[in-house]
Amino acid sequence: MLNLNQLRVFYHAAKNLNYTVAAGELFITQPAVTAQMKAFEESCNLKLFRKKGRNLFLTDEGQALYGYAEKIFKYAKEIENAIDDMHELKRGVLSLGTTKAYARYFMPLMLTNFHENYPDIKIQLNEGSSLDMSNSLLDFKNEVAVIAKAKDLPGVNFSPFSKEEMAVIVAPGHHLTRKKSVSFKELAQEPFIMKENGSGTRKLVEQSFANANCEPNILMETSNTEFIKQLVQRGDGISIVVKEAVALELIEKKLTNVALKNPQIYLDVSIAYLKDQALSPPAKAFVETLRRLRAEEIGPMGIGAMMAKILAQRRKVSK
Repeated sequence: MLNLNQLRVFYHAAKNLNYTVAAGELFITQPAVTAQMKAFEESCNLKLFRKKGRNLFLTDEGQALYGYAEKIFKYAKEIENAIDDMHELKRGVLSLGTTKAYARYFMPLMLTNFHENYPDIKIQLNEGSSLDMSNSLLDFKNEVAVIAKAKDLPGVNFSPFSKEEMAVIVAPGHHLTRKKSVSFKELAQEPFIMKENGSGTRKLVEQSFANANCEPNILMETSNTEFIKQLVQRGDGISIVVKEAVALELIEKKLTNVALKNPQIYLDVSIAYLKDQALSPPAKAFVETLRRLRAEEIGPMGIGAMMAKILAQRRKVSK
């Protein structure tokens, strides 16, 4: 078995053709270098050095081994540099999971903000339901997820991030728009466009109906928020979605938000990651960025408020 410590001593001795200089580079004594070289030659059963006066020369065998050792320690140095770069966030990969709605409405600006601080980190963004993204953590497909808590998973830590206001959306001119507010019992009489199983929004909506001792009249289930908005806009049904996801349509009056008689409902969004696994430097930096944003910007508000502030700061800087 090759002794890498002896090989390292041989490399420095062969590079300098001087045991004393090699000892200085290795921070050991010259006799230690001599002893290591004697042991290395014995283990190889080869003569690697010859002496002539005070001068040291490599044998043909020594010259051949030096060529291999030079490549090995060149790569070793590159590995050391790569490790340093990873710790300093000069290289690395952030594997991030989120819902399709968050990927569309919130993540672009959020990730741009992260990329400006860590430009050398490659980002892999994966989309799916909150439950799918929770399971992706357990399968090591993602390291961090920004999702709603769709199910209790013992191995996953859910750290509170934001509270997103939910909106009951109907088509303009829908008969519910004539009411000042509506109850879940009234909503249960309408054809309902529901988010897919595994969605944090679906879990919240179903629980809200259950709390009112009624069930939604589900016309269709889909994971596509854009499709939900189109169906509701055409008058095919009603739905409940994150209000920020329909902000533009509400402003343009393509959709109408009907107030609830019940207390307003909010979707709790979390930063999720495994409990028993240390985060990689990129993942740790991303989680710390989100926690800092939450502490400084979001508070009880939603991510939309934070996005608006970031955009305002960008416009101010660009002027």
